Amino acid sequence: MSDVPAAEARAPAVARSRRRAAPIIPEEGIAGQSLVFVIAIMTFLSCLTLGAVTMIRDTATVWQTQISREATIQVKPAEGLDMDQELVKVAQLATGFPGVTGARIVDRQATARLLEPWLGGNIDFEKLPIPRLIVVTINRDAPPDFAALRARLAEEAPSALLDDHRTWVDRLIAMARSMVTIGMAVLGLMLAATALTVVFATRGAMAGAGQIIDVLHFVGAEIGFIAVQFRRHFLLTGAKGALAGGFAAILTFLGFSWWSSSNMATPQGDQAAALFGNFAIGASGYAGVALVILAITGLTALTSHLTVIAYLTDLDSRPHDSGS
Repeated sequence: MSDVPAAEARAPAVARSRRRAAPIIPEEGIAGQSLVFVIAIMTFLSCLTLGAVTMIRDTATVWQTQISREATIQVKPAEGLDMDQELVKVAQLATGFPGVTGARIVDRQATARLLEPWLGGNIDFEKLPIPRLIVVTINRDAPPDFAALRARLAEEAPSALLDDHRTWVDRLIAMARSMVTIGMAVLGLMLAATALTVVFATRGAMAGAGQIIDVLHFVGAEIGFIAVQFRRHFLLTGAKGALAGGFAAILTFLGFSWWSSSNMATPQGDQAAALFGNFAIGASGYAGVALVILAITGLTALTSHLTVIAYLTDLDSRPHDSGS
């Protein structure tokens, strides 16, 4: 019987310890789940933006490398012109020019594949006046004099036109750089929107726990202590949302990469590969995704921490009613 009063005496202490262990912020409800969902969406979009910027940057680098390595000679059909002989003649002329390391004639099958998206699969080269191409490989260390090569082609093969691709590739590279700049600006706006969302969510959580915060603040709890409680809560919330969004983005990139690999040697696959490569963001891209996840998680915790500190500091600076 003596154990009963002792147990009853310990009960208030256990209850007090449970009350002390209870979190300041209420358990997650619909609002908390919605915040996780919003953070997941913002992380997903941020990772997609970063991945697109990475692919565009890598593609622009590939374009710059290719332009310094290749040029194209277009041989236009003309009445009475033997196309096959003209192609061989032009290829030999280009190969013997200083600064040119080789010339490859694009055969009819490859030409048909290039034109298939526009002219269909059954192309009759005898009836359609379709130009043929010769890919010229140039010496990157000692490139040829393109003006002199054009003049020689105009003299010995008037139907041949040299295109060094520099004009349109320079435009594409400029466009790619503009898109990278726009993408980084969009990424910054998404992070700012995430921070604002966390600010409103933090204020909502503070409103829900307003009485508890007021009591703690009244009995002398430090602002840093209260802010740490909110920071821990939103750190976990941000981590859940950021991991979900980042994982979804990684699955999306893997899906695009699989589609690109499975559609190789097809017209749509070739066109997509020419513009975006193989849709693989590489190790740097996946490292960027991990960095975005960490950044959004840290931004969520830091924003909530600073919001609580700013709110309580402002509360302390307000004049109190002396009559109360």
